[in-house]
Amino acid sequence: MTALNRVPSLMVRAGTASALTIAAMGGSIVAPGLSPEAAAATPATKALQIAASKKGSPYKYGATGPHRFDCSGLTLYSFKKAGKKLPRTAAQQYNKTRHISAKSRKAGDLVFFHSGRNVYHVGIYAGKNKLWHSPKSGDVVRLQKIWTKSVWYGRVK
Repeated sequence: MTALNRVPSLMVRAGTASALTIAAMGGSIVAPGLSPEAAAATPATKALQIAASKKGSPYKYGATGPHRFDCSGLTLYSFKKAGKKLPRTAAQQYNKTRHISAKSRKAGDLVFFHSGRNVYHVGIYAGKNKLWHSPKSGDVVRLQKIWTKSVWYGRVK
């Protein structure tokens, strides 16, 4: 029996209805050796998706998730889930990234807000001059336009 002839019997054993349900729900069926988009995504892209999935989670000073976050707690949590380790604070995270220009920024890069040399806030760049972040006490994780030019960008190594 050739591999081509085995496909129908494998579909019967795996459950054609299951495969059709997955396809109808917008899922994908991946053949061995091929990479689905999710597996091909970079850690930065995955971290961005994870941060976005936390939309509406309350800010809490010092919190690193999974239900409450401060700014650097959200970036730490998101990148950890994506397989990358970051230090705890915004300033430490800035020192651990590869610094890049605003022109070089990509979705998934970190956005660091600073006053002089002092980094005081961090979020994940989402593209179109927006970021996902956990802003402040009384607020929630959300997508917001970058409101100042006093930002630096860093790429997680």
